[in-house]
Amino acid sequence: MAGTPQYIRNLNENLIMDALITQGTMSRADISRRTGLSKPTVSSAVEHLIERNLVKETGRADNAQGRKATLIQFNETAYYVCGVDIGATRIRIALSDLNGQIVAYAVYPPMERNQYVKSNAAIVKSSGEVKVEEEHVTTVPSDVPVLRVLHSYVDQLLQENRLQWSDLRCIGFGIPGVVLPVSGKISRIVDPLADMEQDFSRDALARAFPCDIMLDNDVNLAALGEYRKGAAKDSPLFIFFSIGAGTGAGIMVQGHLLHGLGGLTGEVAEMRMQDGRRLEDVLSADGLMQLAKRHCLNDPLSSDMQPELIFEATRNGEVWAIEIIKEYSQMIAWALRQMSTLLAPELIVLGGGIGGNGDVLLPLLRNAVDEQFPVQPQLICSDLGERAVVTGAVQVALQHTLMKLKQGTLEE
Repeated sequence: MAGTPQYIRNLNENLIMDALITQGTMSRADISRRTGLSKPTVSSAVEHLIERNLVKETGRADNAQGRKATLIQFNETAYYVCGVDIGATRIRIALSDLNGQIVAYAVYPPMERNQYVKSNAAIVKSSGEVKVEEEHVTTVPSDVPVLRVLHSYVDQLLQENRLQWSDLRCIGFGIPGVVLPVSGKISRIVDPLADMEQDFSRDALARAFPCDIMLDNDVNLAALGEYRKGAAKDSPLFIFFSIGAGTGAGIMVQGHLLHGLGGLTGEVAEMRMQDGRRLEDVLSADGLMQLAKRHCLNDPLSSDMQPELIFEATRNGEVWAIEIIKEYSQMIAWALRQMSTLLAPELIVLGGGIGGNGDVLLPLLRNAVDEQFPVQPQLICSDLGERAVVTGAVQVALQHTLMKLKQGTLEE
């Protein structure tokens, strides 16, 4: 196809779309100067892009002399993409236009293996809670109950924004497990989603949703989200270290995620502490609570005690909580030291339900970096918080969609 009129036209149209995405609104003359294309070539390409609904005319330029030029703009609402964070405790979904602008965001309860929703029902929110609305008909092309629920969550978000499934071109999914890069199969999924690996495989998702599907590990996507929209923006080499229900690391080098053999890059859960325990068993939420119980043998913790209560007690200056967090931070520092020595990152971003408590953890960890680390990266906390994964999921869906737009295959 190289050198054919169709190939050359695609190149020209891609140059124009890139210019409009980068620069914003431009006249045809501005596009010609920016791209180096002749004015007749620009006019022809712009007309074809208007036919494809990828660019639009937005009015007249405010030039002082002569005929006022018509302004051209990339049509960010030609299509939409979606990001889904399939978490162990929450489902987060974001809807985005083609400029990467989040236009809607919603949080839903977690899904269970035996959850079932009738095929003629949709999940809708009412007074902050989720219920089954029997009168709303939704066609869900899946026999997997959890995917029926997930499909209806996305369907609800589309309807609330007056969109159809035909407007949605790609969904990026983040899953708390290892995703094999080639096959899209899942392994080592977190315990709350145990035995659901096949349900959330790329093939299963592709059968359940009428659009393109992208799938990756949730921590990898959180790293991408922080790189594009958060604390690590444009950092050449950084680690996103997530600590919550589990542990994991997303590693980005020059804007590219590292996946490694079998997608296992960043699976720090399997690192071993000095005493032989798995890193995840020590640093996860369960590991923190086990540490807290050992510290409080003479004054047992209440049965409803959660990690956040320990952090709150630390902020309030309670001695028992401060001692727990000090020991816990030493174990985090040990893990960060190993990763830093191997990769020498410029930056480490902490995230996750526990890692997000930067006001408590960062002062202790920065002291450890100064005193113990042979390589001393900058240590900061996530900017995106609970939206990191879903932001990264939107980004992979957006990249995929824009690539297909430039190839001219999206509308086929």
